[in-house]
Amino acid sequence: MGKNSLLHLFWTFFKIGATTFGGGYAMLPIIKHEVVERNGWIKDEEFVDVVAVAQSVPGAVAVNSAIFIGFKVRGYVGAFASMLGAVLPSFIVILLIAAFFVEFTNYKIVAAAFAGIRPAVVALITAAVIRLGKPVVKTKYNLLLVCIFLLLAAVFDVHPILLILAGAGVGLVRHYRQNKKASEGDSA
Repeated sequence: MGKNSLLHLFWTFFKIGATTFGGGYAMLPIIKHEVVERNGWIKDEEFVDVVAVAQSVPGAVAVNSAIFIGFKVRGYVGAFASMLGAVLPSFIVILLIAAFFVEFTNYKIVAAAFAGIRPAVVALITAAVIRLGKPVVKTKYNLLLVCIFLLLAAVFDVHPILLILAGAGVGLVRHYRQNKKASEGDSA
C-alpha cells in the first residue's frame, strides 16, 4: 500500500476517526502527526491553513480537514476516501450506541468512563492549540493578534466566521501596507 494510495488515505483517516474521542479539535494533534510528520502530505505551516479553511466552511473541522488533505494528495477520489475514512468509525459507533442507547445510559461505568475522557479531551484540544500556535506566534504582532482574537472569541463570543473574515482583512491590510512601504522605498 503506497503512501499516496487511496487505501492508505482511507486507512489513515479511519484510524484517526476510530481512536479519537472529543470531536474535531481533539483529532487535530493526531491528524497533524499523521499528515505532516508521518506521511509528509503537507507542511507544518500548511496545516494551520488547512485548519483555518476547515473551520470556516460548514461541517466538522476534522472531516473538512480530511477532505482538504485527501484532495491535495489524490484529487476528488482522495477527498472522498479520506472523508469516508474519517466518518465511518463514528458512524459505526453511533449506530451501535443508538441500538443499545437505553442500556448504555443505565450503566454507571459508562458515565464514569466518559467523565474521565472529558479532561483528556480538554488536554488534547489545548495541546492542539499550542502546536497550531507555534508556527503562527513568531512575532509580537501575531501574538497581539492572537490575544485580540482570543478575547473576541472567549469574552465577546464573536462568531468564528467573523473572526476568520476579520483575520483575513487584517492580513490583507498588512500586506497592502507592507507593499506600499516597499514601493515607496524603491522610488525614493
